[in-house]
Formats: sequence, structure tokens, C-alpha cells
Amino acid sequence: MRNKVLSAVLGVLVAGSLAACGGGSDAGAGDSAATPPPPPPPPAATPAAVELPAGVTQEMVTQGQAVFTGAGLCQSCHGADGSGTALAPNLRDQEWLNVPAGTYDELVGVIMTGVAQPKTHPAPMPAKGGAQITDDQVRQVAAYVYAISRGG
Repeated sequence: MRNKVLSAVLGVLVAGSLAACGGGSDAGAGDSAATPPPPPPPPAATPAAVELPAGVTQEMVTQGQAVFTGAGLCQSCHGADGSGTALAPNLRDQEWLNVPAGTYDELVGVIMTGVAQPKTHPAPMPAKGGAQITDDQVRQVAAYVYAISRGG
């Protein structure tokens, strides 16, 4: 008897919860004014076009941003927009701490090899930022960093 009462109470509670959340079997049936799902968020803004070095394209900059904020793990230390954190320097300015002239080729080299002894920040950067990215992705990240460091 007690189990039947508990089963009945649980059934009422589950049915009530589903109805309250709109999850019943007839939820939305015949309801033409159902709320549509929210639109997807807009894509992250890509850096504005800046004068890029020979062989570097805007497409590389755009792809580099995706790697920077994703598989490259760069944002973990440099911040989501490259503005720097307590762990790693700001990449959005032209003050280069570990890249003497700030050229694209130097950026590629530093990303490839890492920074064993940073000048002002506590965390060394391993080769490729410690990420499992390809050499092409390194060049894309370097293109993105080059662009954002010049106001892009």
C-alpha cells in the first residue's frame, strides 16, 4: 500500500514538473506562438585590416584568431583578446618584450620555440604555447598577433 501511495505522489510530482517546464507530451501542441530559439551569438570580431607582411593574408589573421582563442591555448595566458594577464604580456601594443623588432618572422620563431626566460612575467612559454598545433597554425597565430599589435 505504501509503495502505491509513493508511486502516485512521484507520478504527480513528475507530471507537474514537466508541465511547468513545458516538457509534457502535449507541450506546444497546437501552439503556433511558440517562442523561437534565441539566435546564435555573433562571431567574434576579427581584427581590422592592417598592412600585412608579404605572404600574410587577412584569411591567415582570421584563422589565427580562431587558433589563438581555441586550440592554441594562447588566451589562457595572454587573455582572450591578447591584452595580457599577470602570466603573459600584452600583445596588442608594439612594446615587444621577447621579440626584438616585432616582425612577423620573429613572432613565428618565438611561438615555435617558446620563451624559456620571460623578461617581466613569471610563466615561461613552452614551444607552440604547449598546444598541439601545426606549423601552419603557428603562422596563423603569428599573423593574428602581428595584426592586433598594429591596431587591428
